[in-house]
Amino acid sequence: MITYIVQHTQLPKHSVENTIQLLNEDCTIPFISRYRKEATGNLDEVQVGDIVKYKDQFETLEKRKTAILKALEEQGVLTEDLKLKFEGPKDLTTLEDLYLPYKKKRKTKAETARKNGLEPLAKIIMSQNANDIESIAFKYVKGDVNSTEEALEGARHIMSEWINERTDIRHSLRQQIESYAQITTKVIKAQAQEEKAQKFRDYFDWSESLQRIPSHRLLAILRAENEGFIRVKIEIDNERALQHIEHKIIRSRNACAEQLELAISDAFKRLLFPSLSNEALSLAKEKADDSAINVFAKNLKQLLLGSPLGEKRVLAIDPGFRTGCKVVCLDAQGNLKHNETIYPHPPKNDSIGAIKKISSLAEAYHIEAIAIGNGTASRETEALIRKIQFKNDIQVFVVSEAGASIYSASKIAREEFPNYDVTVRGSVSIGRRLQDPLAELVKIDAKSIGVGQYQHDVDQTKLQKELDTVVENCVNAVGVNINSASKPLLSYVSGIGPKLAENIFEYRQEHGVFKSRKDILKVPRLGGKAFEQSAAFLRIKGAKNPLDDSAVHPERYDIVKKMAKDEGVSLQDLIGNKNILQQIDLKKYVSEDVGLLTLEDIIKELEKPGLDIREQAKVFTFNQNIKSITDLHEGQLLPGIVNNITNFGCFVDIGIKESGLIHVSNLSDSFVKDVNEHVHLHQQIIVKVLEVDIARKRIQLQLVK
Repeated sequence: MITYIVQHTQLPKHSVENTIQLLNEDCTIPFISRYRKEATGNLDEVQVGDIVKYKDQFETLEKRKTAILKALEEQGVLTEDLKLKFEGPKDLTTLEDLYLPYKKKRKTKAETARKNGLEPLAKIIMSQNANDIESIAFKYVKGDVNSTEEALEGARHIMSEWINERTDIRHSLRQQIESYAQITTKVIKAQAQEEKAQKFRDYFDWSESLQRIPSHRLLAILRAENEGFIRVKIEIDNERALQHIEHKIIRSRNACAEQLELAISDAFKRLLFPSLSNEALSLAKEKADDSAINVFAKNLKQLLLGSPLGEKRVLAIDPGFRTGCKVVCLDAQGNLKHNETIYPHPPKNDSIGAIKKISSLAEAYHIEAIAIGNGTASRETEALIRKIQFKNDIQVFVVSEAGASIYSASKIAREEFPNYDVTVRGSVSIGRRLQDPLAELVKIDAKSIGVGQYQHDVDQTKLQKELDTVVENCVNAVGVNINSASKPLLSYVSGIGPKLAENIFEYRQEHGVFKSRKDILKVPRLGGKAFEQSAAFLRIKGAKNPLDDSAVHPERYDIVKKMAKDEGVSLQDLIGNKNILQQIDLKKYVSEDVGLLTLEDIIKELEKPGLDIREQAKVFTFNQNIKSITDLHEGQLLPGIVNNITNFGCFVDIGIKESGLIHVSNLSDSFVKDVNEHVHLHQQIIVKVLEVDIARKRIQLQLVK
């Protein structure tokens, strides 16, 4: 296993060995990458994640080998040589190729031919030593075989199967498909005029190298096929492929050669190419899935680590026209204090009443910021709010509503607000997203947040696993206030999970706030291992021991106390005192299990204990003159917010219903390898309008540096 992982990751052997040991001891990725740096050689969470991935791959391979060896033993064909042969492969494809001749087959043409006694004839032809093959075939005309042609056809079916099962031929054809295959599409004419089909019209007659097709295009083509608008084919140069196979098999030019040519052609068309072209398309789809999942994961990480406003009193508005704007007031901890509905827009047009109401609520609840959802009527509501002369300085933010409706109808929302309807819950979610995006967004299934690319077309299990890892890494990178965190947020803390999160929540309800990290051990079923994995990620504000509100692990508290004692200061005076901290000789504190990497992390944390790694939220305003796509014209410079990133560019919210696209070619003057190197999600940018297609509702933009 170690060799396999090292080969795939190129990581040092000792780092892999120690990480595997920690994983086998039920340590989590965040814990290993943050608190076991000496053991791993300072691997980050991505590298530890890679080790986990290849460990799982290796275990799957070994499991399949065991199953195959058992099947061969049951068939009574397993020899020591065969066992050695099957222990060799380092990937599933090679393993399955080797197993193909031994697989139990459903009724095939070859099987029927064998029952008719035609295998000896197939062997004679395959040996290529006979000249008068017709006379030899005549001897096999008996039973269900009525003619020499039927005898030869049956023999060819057996030979086709042998050719299909040859690993060297499969490998050679696989390489040809990999290098030269084209993916081609043709429209299904009966569906071509459907309105839904129009978005796929680029692919009504398309051809491209399967090896080079970008992930988003392959996923779009496969979606069009699934929806019944096009037919997809994989094509290669058949003549060239047949020549390759003939070169490997045909050694003579006698009567056997003709039969072999027919068998090769049959094997290629009926068995080899359908199987291997499907395999190639599956692998291309898998690669496209991985690429799309990677884009989604990067976007999600940026979204979760979006700028928090912090503990401020917020008035949140979920805007609407006919149904009105739902308004809620939240305290600094996100608790709901008040809700009601105002009707400033058509058809009621009560803007005066709405302004009075917002003003009085802002005063009554000492509001410090206003959050406006970015959906329907957002611009109009923002314009109204900006007209109000508040007594205090109140910042106004437009907040993404993505997934808010999913949250408002969820079990979590019903548990939090059993006495309020979905509109109130949605508004609360908008307000809380401003206060702390991470704490609020973990309550929503990541797939519903809408920052992905073809997320419904990719492998859902793989997508879910990757997104869960991203959420876990983000939650643990930021840390969690154990006394205010929701159950969903707690469940992502290293070593906790849903059941312990519930136990922590219930303990808090019954006993009140946790006063120290030691109190965490009082939670039912939270043992020493879970405490070791979770304690440093759980923060306690205002604790008697200031280290309880830091990322310093409790197992290292004694080192910090010794540092304070050695410097002749109290623990409180050491924390945050850069002058003293930077003078400490860390080598004095190195021991068998604590090295310089851990000690440097401790000093960094003590300099700024509990520092939030996220940027502070910034106020942003769209161009107030742009209300719809018809207000746009080429050459305009506009402020915008990046709201989705894909492999082919990024989408930008410019304050209207339609988002504009900055294609990769318009992100930079130089080649763009990764869109994320040029923009990040929710980044505030300036864009130039390049093209406006009102009919197709498409806006082409350029990034202005």
